Amino acid sequence: MIICEFCLNHTLDGRCQLGLKLPKGMSCHDFQPGIQKFCSDPKDFIGQNQIVEMATFFGLRKKELKKVRQMADREASVRLRF
Repeated sequence: MIICEFCLNHTLDGRCQLGLKLPKGMSCHDFQPGIQKFCSDPKDFIGQNQIVEMATFFGLRKKELKKVRQMADREASVRLRF
């Protein structure tokens, strides 16, 4: 598993939209996490902790994990409004 699988810049044909070389590890400077990459069905989203635990399980750390946490917090606050 690579970090690109959780990134919005990753295309269906396996390339990076930014033209970057695919990393072998779980870190990328331009990582842009998307909730749809963690939960294919929006109804599966339970809360921020669920997404952060998944990211940690898959090996995301440091600034990548921080970006995931921010994305999950935004998603939770949007869902609270509706």
